[in-house]
Amino acid sequence: MVTAWSFLAFLAAFVLIGLSSLYANTHRSDDYYLASNTVKPWLVGLSAVATNNSGYMFIGVIGYTYTVGLSAFWMMVGWIVGDFIASQLVHRKLREATAKTGEVSYIGVLSQWHNALPGYQRLAALLSMLLLLSYAAAQLLAGSKALHVLFDWPLWSGAVVGAVLVTLYCLAGGIRASIWTDAAQSIVMITAMGVLLWVAVANLGGMSATLDQLHSVPQYMNWFPEDLAFPGFTGAVLFAVGWLFAGLSVAGQPHVMVRFMTLDDVGQMNRARVWYYLWFTAFYLMATSVGLLSKIYLPEIGNFDAELALPTMAQELLPPVMVGLILAGVFAATLSTADSLVLSSSAALTHDLLPQQIEKPILIKTATFVVTALALGWALLSSQSVFGMVVMAWSGLASAFVPMLLVLIAGRRPSQGIAIAMSATGIGVALLWRLLDLHLMVYEGLPGILAGLLCFWILSLIFGDQKATKPATATSQAR
Repeated sequence: MVTAWSFLAFLAAFVLIGLSSLYANTHRSDDYYLASNTVKPWLVGLSAVATNNSGYMFIGVIGYTYTVGLSAFWMMVGWIVGDFIASQLVHRKLREATAKTGEVSYIGVLSQWHNALPGYQRLAALLSMLLLLSYAAAQLLAGSKALHVLFDWPLWSGAVVGAVLVTLYCLAGGIRASIWTDAAQSIVMITAMGVLLWVAVANLGGMSATLDQLHSVPQYMNWFPEDLAFPGFTGAVLFAVGWLFAGLSVAGQPHVMVRFMTLDDVGQMNRARVWYYLWFTAFYLMATSVGLLSKIYLPEIGNFDAELALPTMAQELLPPVMVGLILAGVFAATLSTADSLVLSSSAALTHDLLPQQIEKPILIKTATFVVTALALGWALLSSQSVFGMVVMAWSGLASAFVPMLLVLIAGRRPSQGIAIAMSATGIGVALLWRLLDLHLMVYEGLPGILAGLLCFWILSLIFGDQKATKPATATSQAR
């Protein structure tokens, strides 16, 4: 009972922080989607961390580490290194392009970067909507798993509660509500994860005793998985490089990149990145370590769901108040990320896909409600794991948009036909790679991104780049 009340109290605090953004809402489309470009560096950094991590980190990564063991650290290292490379190439240029084009959506900025590409904008919007909806469904499912452990509710009920709260966030303050909640739960969750890790190690008798017990689990402490498609050094390199491309794929995630688009001053980008990477590295390291230790505390029994490792372990080790805090943080993280995904999907629908852009607040919020309902339906009908749904959406978005973004940053001006071919080729290769189960050999985003870049290189040799035209931004300015 104490755990339940603790959960509800902390969750209410997180939700109220988000809803309080209503008082800063100017009821303009640029405020709804970009917080009027007034967000401070520390808020950008913490929000981007929370959105990047979300239910994927708390539920998916810990469950994955529980399953595969020490080799999960390669995913952490590759992801962070790839993410850092992407940040050096993308963050500042994207923020500058946002100001230059006057666009309020990630897809809009890509489509108006050098040239007006309306056909590409609509195709990209459709692709991003489908993938973002899958991603949002995964967040609702992750949150429902936390409530299932706490209250023994059926999984569908947690997803419904999450969807209702996401709708409230969107109606309150749009992206600002999500950013404020992200920052609060980032601070709370890194503290709670640190406490859980410390208690778990202490209960096992200290670091030396903990390592001995981990090494006693057969093959659990191997640096690379035993079932790699290519044994030895070749397989290890492909495994590590694949996860590096997973980190690089962050540049193709509208819901993460939009955080950096909201920054108040492009000159403060380095400060935002410092906040981002300090928090990201520390939290990822602790989460992966907790995933390793969960194998000792929760040996595989029957049909145990590995993605329930964190909430189950917290209940076993921590006092009820801390359990409520961790589960409220997990649920709030999934909500704020789902909110971001819904907002990005709504922007793709209202701002990029429809022939006549919708700028009236009531119509924007109605579209957001429809998008939330679609994400909820997907969550209720899906039989995939949170980890699988997130990786599929993540790689699809990356394969569709990272090649285009890198080409634009390099100063090239692809024509509309080449831009469409690049995104279609990238996502097509990534999906085919997964359908053929080649993702067991290497992360599908790697061939997807490379295929998109190769497509641009071949077609630009044949047809050349399109000459620059003035971006058609007049109708995209916030009203």
